[in-house]
Amino acid sequence: MTLNAIIENIQCLKIVGETSLDITGVSIDSRQVKPGSVFIAMRGTQVDGHKFIPMAVEKGAAAVICEEIPQNTEHSNVTYIQVSSCETAVGPVATAFYGFPSRKLKLVGVTGTNGKTTIATLLYNMFRRMGHKCGLLSTVCNYIEDEAIEASHTTPDAIELNRLLARMVEAGCEYAFMECSSHAIQQQRIGGLTFAGGIFTNLTRDHLDYHKTFENYRDAKKLFFDNLPKNAFAITNADDRNGLIMTQNSKAAVRTYSTRSMADYKARLLECHFEGMLLEMNGREVAVQFIGKFNVSNLLAVYGAALMLGKAEEDVLLTLSTLRSVAGRLEPIRSMEGVTAIVDYAHTPDAIENVLNAIHEVLNGRGQIITVCGCGGNRDKGKRPLMAQEAARQSDTVILTSDNPRKEDPEAILDDMEAGLKSADMKKVLRITDRRQAIRTAVRIAKSGDVILIAGKGHEDYQIIGEVKHHFDDREEVRMAFGMQ
Repeated sequence: MTLNAIIENIQCLKIVGETSLDITGVSIDSRQVKPGSVFIAMRGTQVDGHKFIPMAVEKGAAAVICEEIPQNTEHSNVTYIQVSSCETAVGPVATAFYGFPSRKLKLVGVTGTNGKTTIATLLYNMFRRMGHKCGLLSTVCNYIEDEAIEASHTTPDAIELNRLLARMVEAGCEYAFMECSSHAIQQQRIGGLTFAGGIFTNLTRDHLDYHKTFENYRDAKKLFFDNLPKNAFAITNADDRNGLIMTQNSKAAVRTYSTRSMADYKARLLECHFEGMLLEMNGREVAVQFIGKFNVSNLLAVYGAALMLGKAEEDVLLTLSTLRSVAGRLEPIRSMEGVTAIVDYAHTPDAIENVLNAIHEVLNGRGQIITVCGCGGNRDKGKRPLMAQEAARQSDTVILTSDNPRKEDPEAILDDMEAGLKSADMKKVLRITDRRQAIRTAVRIAKSGDVILIAGKGHEDYQIIGEVKHHFDDREEVRMAFGMQ
C-alpha cells in the first residue's frame, strides 16, 4: 500500500518528501519499527514519541507522521508528514493501512461503566449460536471465532485494533462486538472505524483519576454516539439518568430499553433463583440462566441489538434462554455444606450495590451475606469509602482486603475504605489484608444457606503488587477453601 493511500483521510499541514512510497507497516512504538514502515510520533501522558523519531529513522522508517517536523530533513530519504494531532491521525491511518476492516464487518460497540463485557460477550455468543462467524474485543479476552487472544486493555490501541479486525475479516467473520472504554474514545483509538451500532449501559463514578470530573467522563462516552453514522443504531438505557443525554446529538437510529418505564424494549422480572430468572420481555416470557435486575437490563440491550441487526424476535428469545453468564460475572460456586460463593468483577460502588441487590433478591431474608472486597491501588481514591459503605449497608459481615494494590501501600488503601464507615458499621467489619486469608476466613465463618460475595477481581487471575503480576484467582481460592481441589 502506498503512503498516499494511507494518509488520504487525514489532514496534512505539511509534507516533506515523496508520498508514492510503498509502506510495509504502521507503528507508534519506535522499537517495533521495521524497514519501510510509518512511525507515528504520539504524545503520550508519560512519553513524547517525537523524542524517538531518530530511533525510528535508524530502524528504517520510510515515513514519519508528527506534529513538529525535525530540522535538517531536506536531504533525508524519509518522508515527514506534519499533522495537528497524531492522536487524531493514528486511527484513520491504521484503518486505511489494514484495508478498512470495520467496513467489511457489522461492528457493534458497547460503552458505559458496568455491563460492557457481559453485553459484548453475550452478543458474540448469541450470533455464533445462530451460525455466524464472529469476533470479540473485550476486557476478559479477544476472540476471532474460537481463537483466544489475550487482552491487555479494554480497548486496544488503534493499530492493534485494526490489525485484529483485519484478522477477523480474513477469518470470514461477519460480526464483531467490542467494548469501548472512555479512555479509548477520548484518545481516539476507535477513530476511523465504521460502526453498525452502539449500546450505552449506564454511567457511574469510575476512572476519575484520568477524567478528573464526572462531566468529562460522561462527555467521553457521549462522543462515541455523537460520531455514529446515520445508518447505524444507538441503543440506550432509559433507566439511567444519562441515557438520553448520550444519544441527544446522535445521527443514528435511537432505541431505548428499560425495566421501569416506557421504552422500545421492556422487561420485567417474574421469578428469580440462583439458577436463573423468568422474565417477560416485550410481552413474551423467557427463562434465562442469569440473576440480578441489572442483568435484566444487560439482556434487554442484547435483545434490542439483535433485533436491530435484523434477527427475528423468536430466534433471539430462544437463543437468550441458552446463554450463560460471563466468567467472573456473578459466577456461583457452591460447597458441599450448602454455602454459595459468588465471584464477581464488581469494583465500583454501584456494581457492589447491583450484585448485593441480586443476592438479596434470591436469598429473600434466608441466610446471611459475607462480602469480601478491596480497592485497586493507583486508581480513583474517591470511590474507596463509597465501596466500603455500600458493602457494609447490604452485608451482615464485611471483610476488607487487598485488590491489586500496585504501587500503593495496601494498608493505606484499607484506611481510605474504612474512612467511609460509621462506628456502627465497624462492628461487622474485619480487616484482613492478605486476600487468600480473607477468602478462607469468609468460608470458615459461613454457615449453610449463607452467601459469600468475593468482589473486585472476577475473571482476573492475578494480583498486581508493585509492577509485578502474581498469579491469584478468586475462583481457585474459593474452591480450595471449600475443599473442592
